[in-house]
Amino acid sequence: MVRLPSQARSRSIAMVALRLQRFGRKNRPFYRIVAIEKLKRRQGPVLENLGIYDPVNPKKDKQVVLNEERVKHWLSTGAQPSDTVRDMLGHRGLINVKEWEKDREMDRKRLSERLAKAAAEGEKKDAKKA
Repeated sequence: MVRLPSQARSRSIAMVALRLQRFGRKNRPFYRIVAIEKLKRRQGPVLENLGIYDPVNPKKDKQVVLNEERVKHWLSTGAQPSDTVRDMLGHRGLINVKEWEKDREMDRKRLSERLAKAAAEGEKKDAKKA
């Protein structure tokens, strides 16, 4: 039996992300918080549903419903939450907010360095044209 590349990948350990999956209708969004393979598309097959996020719900306590035990399990196995999900988990006390802010600061620093480098290269190209 010949194995296709997709079959070979399914047997290896995949990187898992905790992110939002959009449902609902136009102007009435509703999200599921899911554990999904990082390389899968947003509406792709999920590993596990972890909760819901209903931003339109007027009751603030009903907007986010999480299965905290399973979220902790996925975080312990190395799943990486998206920025939005990370913010939700930080508000609930499921992750260390200080480490999260440190990671965000490093990301902002890398982005500013990359933009500065791109601007410098753009100025060099303009100088060569003149």
